[in-house]
Amino acid sequence: MEQLIKLVSEKAGISEAQAETAVKTVLGFLKDKLPAPVAAQVEQVMAGKTGDLSGKDLGGQVGKLFGKK
Repeated sequence: MEQLIKLVSEKAGISEAQAETAVKTVLGFLKDKLPAPVAAQVEQVMAGKTGDLSGKDLGGQVGKLFGKK
């Protein structure tokens, strides 16, 4: 998550503290709106526990959220 915070800070021209608030807000929003299996992965990212996601069909689950089959 640290890389994302730095990227947001650089791209938006804001401090890292402000970027951290923005990233946590967006991730929290996504966690609340996404299907439970995907939300669990977001929670792991927020906790810094990304692990191996290679076996997960996260793209398919996110696609379903937007009406894709």
